Amino acid sequence: MSKLLLKPGKSGSRIHQVTPQSAGWTYVGFEVHELAAGESLSAETGATEICLVLVAGKASIKAGSQDFGVLGERSNPFEGAPWSVYIPAGSNYEVRAETPVELAVCAAPGTGALPARVIGPDQVGQETRGKGSNTRHVRNILPEWEPAESLLVVEVITPSGNWSSYPPHKHDQDNLPAESQLEETYYHRFNPAQGYGVQRVYTDDRSLDEVIAFSDRDVVLVPKGYHPVGAAHGYDLYYLNVMAGPKRIWKFHNDPDHAWLVQA
Repeated sequence: MSKLLLKPGKSGSRIHQVTPQSAGWTYVGFEVHELAAGESLSAETGATEICLVLVAGKASIKAGSQDFGVLGERSNPFEGAPWSVYIPAGSNYEVRAETPVELAVCAAPGTGALPARVIGPDQVGQETRGKGSNTRHVRNILPEWEPAESLLVVEVITPSGNWSSYPPHKHDQDNLPAESQLEETYYHRFNPAQGYGVQRVYTDDRSLDEVIAFSDRDVVLVPKGYHPVGAAHGYDLYYLNVMAGPKRIWKFHNDPDHAWLVQA
């Protein structure tokens, strides 16, 4: 199995844990927790800023001295925009599940310069990209134009049979304004859950060139290279992206072999 593909495994409430050390990179951390109603999760943020994303379910969330009350309204990630909470470095948080909860914990380096805040569905920018079988629907949770120190967080719904993160693009060079260097995780969900998809991760020189078949609740790591995604016919695909790098800006470079698709 590819080292870039992570299968879910239960450890307490946690089904995924990506750290810079485990991924072999510098910036991005990522966890997914599944909490039964009444269960709680608490943690210190340490030297990282955190974005909690309620992938599904309702939970009461506290950050530092702030009590944000009960947040969340969707029972699965295909039902609309999420509720999220930004928490700075040097703080702590507590999540108590009011219903079964699927919680993503997105992390990247921070100094604690910004206050904790709720990011409600009405603050999530939504857009449709592409056309035909390249159509996908984007939910910008923590884009570069919203306050954060390192984190970029986005959700994407890719309809059955469509391609996403396409034409193939990359962001692995600290070469602004042309391209930014960003590590990235993909957390995949399917509707219906037995679906599958494929993700290719490859570099120009093909020193990295892997085609990964992923299933519901899998994580794919993108340390570098182009990384297009395809959803099998009959199965809508959701993925949650977390990105971070030396500069908080998303500037990508399309694979020259396929850049004509944008022009067309």
